[in-house]
Amino acid sequence: MSARADEIARSLKEVEERILASAQSAGRPRGEITLIAVTKTYPASDVQILRSLGVENFGENRNEEGEEKSAVVDGIWHFQGQIQSKKLSAISKWAHYIHSLDDPIHLEKLERSLDLQKFTGKKGIFLQLTLDAAEGRGGVKADALEALGEIVLASPHLTLMGLMCVPPVDAHPEEAFAQVAQVHQSFKQIFPQASALSIGMSGDFEIAISYGATHIRVGSSILGPRTYPK
Repeated sequence: MSARADEIARSLKEVEERILASAQSAGRPRGEITLIAVTKTYPASDVQILRSLGVENFGENRNEEGEEKSAVVDGIWHFQGQIQSKKLSAISKWAHYIHSLDDPIHLEKLERSLDLQKFTGKKGIFLQLTLDAAEGRGGVKADALEALGEIVLASPHLTLMGLMCVPPVDAHPEEAFAQVAQVHQSFKQIFPQASALSIGMSGDFEIAISYGATHIRVGSSILGPRTYPK
């Protein structure tokens, strides 16, 4: 095993131990929680190492990276970045789940794209909730979720998974996740099948698990600090 593979294996083991401890503390089975390894900015070789270590779920924020890496690594791929309308068709060809839908126009365009592809099956959809409606971060307020959920339910190509949220940068995680959990509970009263909750990243996934996260999106805690292109 290479030095990089050793490094990733150690970090993954530590994250898995933290997930298990958090689940046990919350009185939840580990099997309720899906770990999505967020591989944005990391090379495909890192994704291949993760796959060899048993990781199945991978997350990308950019279509181009998702296209490239999903072509060489067989796994379950999640798109979680802010959606650009012109790239929806391309995203739909590699992403099994889309975590960041927040616009009825995008839902309708995705439906048309899948129809043209003669797509059979279902694409998993998370609706993105915002807690502060900050410019450029995406998401809708809680009172807009029901209308989006109805659009997803009416689609032959889409499955309503649940909600996703990225709390405001300056928010206290406990308070933010408590608020998200409350919105999710209300949402499930209308859409009982929407049981998934995609919250929690490297810095706060343990808190997210205590508030009901079913999908956590962890990158740097497994793969190390990111280097962004200048």
